[in-house]
Amino acid sequence: MAIDLKTLSPKELQALIASASAQMHEAHAAQIQTVRQKIETLLSSSGLTLEDIYPSLRKKAGARKSAAGSVAPKYRNPADPSQTWSGRGRQPAWFAAALKRRGVTEDSLLIDSASSPAKVSKTAKKASRKRVAKRAVKKAVAKKKA
Repeated sequence: MAIDLKTLSPKELQALIASASAQMHEAHAAQIQTVRQKIETLLSSSGLTLEDIYPSLRKKAGARKSAAGSVAPKYRNPADPSQTWSGRGRQPAWFAAALKRRGVTEDSLLIDSASSPAKVSKTAKKASRKRVAKRAVKKAVAKKKA
């Protein structure tokens, strides 16, 4: 069944694209399921697991979990203290909603233990700027001598 695309309106073309995209996703999901079943059948008939075949998968999965879990939360939802956010990635909905309230700032949502490193980081930034300025002065003096 050939479709003459030149005779279709923009709306019809958009509908065709959406339909084709949905069909492609379904076909891809079906293909994945078929391949997965073949792999599982082959593994079970041989008495092996996927980790036996690909031991590096186990290490990578463990590394991702430990890396994701190593970031300490920086912000806490005052309405529900069980909700926290590390400050990385997309803002959670509770954080964005809290910032819309009058008088609420990012600093007011900081977890107490996280607020003291923020002050340290400001002084560290100042010290770093001073070091950079000193290096620039030394380079300028060295250029004048040369």
